[in-house]
Amino acid sequence: MTVPTTAALVGTTGGAGATRLTFELATALAADGRDVAILDTSFATQGLSDYVAGDLSPDATALLTDAADEPLGAGLVDVDTDTDGRVAACPADAPFERLARAMTSGAAQAFEGRIEEATDEFDHVLVDAPLFASNPAIGAATTCDHVALVAPATDRGADAVGRLTARASDVGADVDAVISTFGALDDADVVVPETDAGGVADAPAWRDDAEFAASVAAVASVLFDIDLADALDSGGVLSSVSEFVTK
Repeated sequence: MTVPTTAALVGTTGGAGATRLTFELATALAADGRDVAILDTSFATQGLSDYVAGDLSPDATALLTDAADEPLGAGLVDVDTDTDGRVAACPADAPFERLARAMTSGAAQAFEGRIEEATDEFDHVLVDAPLFASNPAIGAATTCDHVALVAPATDRGADAVGRLTARASDVGADVDAVISTFGALDDADVVVPETDAGGVADAPAWRDDAEFAASVAAVASVLFDIDLADALDSGGVLSSVSEFVTK
């Protein structure tokens, strides 16, 4: 049986918290000594760029277009997480003209190659993906070992889960998990509660919120069959991971 190492976290609606959860999961895996790459296909919102500092050239879109001949490492920015592992992100930070060129079917094939390139260097690859709304996002869903839908615990979020599950089937991908944010959805596999540390500057929030840390560990358990409880529980106050896994 192949051990899963790659996952696409797909936001089902705007504001679902998929980018934040992707970052939290990456840093949690790094706390366990794992090296993690975060690749961005949320080209329209470009939210991942808020979590990194420094030169973002070439960005994720350039690596699929103008800088397609450059190695992935040219666009990776290391994140200072103060953990034993490494987190490196490749955010989108581009003008509209390049965004459009980065959403073609050719760009999707190039993005699939970038995922494979990252797996050669990192223990895990996480893709921040929006709504299956672009060819690269669809490429991520069909290439990654697991696909998780990240949905807010609202009627809109619940409706979007059904819609995107059907969309995933249409493009030949399977939805392996539903992660509800800001509360519990009836059909969620993992429930991630709200945290008081909501701003980018407060990330990763799991350091200071035991309940939130347990929920992030639950995501790692469902997607990768990894137990992060010890890595995230230096103070011995981590809530039970099983509380947040509903199936």
